[in-house]
Amino acid sequence: MIELIPAIDIINGQCVRLTKGDYDQKTVYGDPIEMAREFERLGFRRLHVVDLDGARSRHIVNVEMLKAITTETQLVVDFGGGLKTDDDIGRAFEAGASMVTVGSVAVTQPELTAQWLRKYGPERIILGADVRQGRISINGWKEDSAEELLPFLQKYVDLGVRNVLCTEISKDGTLQGPATQLYKKVMAAYPTLHLIASGGVSSEADIAGLQAAGIPAVVFGKAIYEGRIDLAELIKTVTSDNH
Repeated sequence: MIELIPAIDIINGQCVRLTKGDYDQKTVYGDPIEMAREFERLGFRRLHVVDLDGARSRHIVNVEMLKAITTETQLVVDFGGGLKTDDDIGRAFEAGASMVTVGSVAVTQPELTAQWLRKYGPERIILGADVRQGRISINGWKEDSAEELLPFLQKYVDLGVRNVLCTEISKDGTLQGPATQLYKKVMAAYPTLHLIASGGVSSEADIAGLQAAGIPAVVFGKAIYEGRIDLAELIKTVTSDNH
């Protein structure tokens, strides 16, 4: 069954959602700690937290907010956004993150990323693959790299990566449905990956479609905050040991 992972994106200490990664298209939804408590109350066990200030400034920023979430809930938190150095990664883990998502550095500094995989183990490092027109985007989605998705994944699968968070940027925050065909292509190439689909989820039906396509996990945010998904009902209908 598909793993359900609600998302909290943070700017200036507030829970926000962007559209297609555009900081000028921002909607504010409230206090991240209250959101996290509510997700735990509903029965979720996992949470995806993105430090959007960190992604933009290229170093970890919202470490105190991360610490508050991990202190005040029992949620398993994966954390990403602006993790560029050993110090950034260390601070995220010290603040209670169970896993970190590494995206831009995996493109620009593959040797450092390989070092982190060896040091922390592949179960604690999630490879972030943010895709725009077939290529990996970096630095808060402001730049497109020359890396194409499947060869990029191959490089890290060979290094032991097991967890991949794949966001189709053109879908993100649009509530227009996920890039299911893209995820099916990835799963066909790498059937043992724990692939986390991200971007475009608008309804319980979208999540059911991903589950039917054999996608292991899904991150979703805007559909929650816009009231498109009944979370209590979703948890009942999508039975999972890990939700």
